[in-house]
Amino acid sequence: MTNSARSASACWAKATRTSAASPATAALLVTSVIALLMLWVFPWLEPMLPFNEVAVDDG
Repeated sequence: MTNSARSASACWAKATRTSAASPATAALLVTSVIALLMLWVFPWLEPMLPFNEVAVDDG
C-alpha cells in the first residue's frame, strides 16, 4: 500500500466513524439551517408571495 493510499484510507476511516459528536453536529446543522430560513430567507421571500393580496367583496 502506498503512502497516499494509506493516508486516504485513514482519512476515510476518520470521516465515517460514529462518535458522540455526530448527533450534536447534526443537531447544530439542522438548527443553523432553520435559523437561516427564519431570519433571512423567509423575510426576503414574503413580499413576493401572493398571500398578502387578499380582496374581500362587499357582496
